[in-house]
Amino acid sequence: MNDSEHSILVVEDEPDIQELLHYNFTKEGFRVFLASDGEEGLSLVSSLEPSLIILDIMLPKLSGFEVCKRLREQEKTSTIPIIIVTAKSEEHDTIFGLDLGADDYVVKPFSIEELIARVRVHLRRYDLYRSAMVNQQPYDEFIRLGPLALASKRHIIFFHNKPLILTLSEFKILATMMSSPGTVFSRAELIKAITDDSHVHLIARNIDVHVLSIRKKLKDHAHLIQTIRGVGYKCVDQRV
Repeated sequence: MNDSEHSILVVEDEPDIQELLHYNFTKEGFRVFLASDGEEGLSLVSSLEPSLIILDIMLPKLSGFEVCKRLREQEKTSTIPIIIVTAKSEEHDTIFGLDLGADDYVVKPFSIEELIARVRVHLRRYDLYRSAMVNQQPYDEFIRLGPLALASKRHIIFFHNKPLILTLSEFKILATMMSSPGTVFSRAELIKAITDDSHVHLIARNIDVHVLSIRKKLKDHAHLIQTIRGVGYKCVDQRV
């Protein structure tokens, strides 16, 4: 899709930030909608079905955490990319946002260029997933691990032949481990796989949260990811 085909919902109660995001994303060709509190944000998600949501944490009526939680609980909105933008940079808030299913986390003050770049990364990724859901095309570069199949060039992991909906960080972690089954990766190595020399600050606990989320999505096959106590994680070498 072109940028003009994507809509972004900004849920933010600070007028200056609203204006900044509306101006810059509109200039880049996106369709931008604004909400000033959590309840209005939830209502607009239902009516607009945006391509991506930029969500503040400290909101009137409903917090950004609660908005994120409710969106992830509903099937219709469970796969919409959510980027949390907040002035709260404490470790607990970062972990809690990721634990609720946010795709990314940006701390104010932020670079608008970096935020735009991150938005485009998440939109491209979810466009690939949506396309794969509709067009079941054969892939010839699979790395297979049990019911999982990694199409690395397309940045998609299939689970029982259907695209597995993962956040970008979850994809990078699982793809890293699938690419070398049986190899134990330390949390530091997995952090490096996620950040890719960007300015994102992650800690070991973030990796644990991401792995827990991946295991939930793998359901009865959560055992494909094993914890190596005191070291990190590995994918079981169980190819079919």
